[in-house]
Amino acid sequence: MSYEQARDELAIVVNQLEAGTTTLEESLALWERGEQLVAICEQWLNNARERIEAVRRQSAANND
Repeated sequence: MSYEQARDELAIVVNQLEAGTTTLEESLALWERGEQLVAICEQWLNNARERIEAVRRQSAANND
């Protein structure tokens, strides 16, 4: 799943939870899915951060 897909689905989950129209069981399932989606987003962001740092280090090494 891409970052964008996870982010968009997470927004849907949050909207459903905020609407308050789901049962307790549905809310728990949505919360669990939200936690999974957050983890996916965080992994994508961490990987992006690592890639940026690697490029910066390489650029700094080339400029020395």
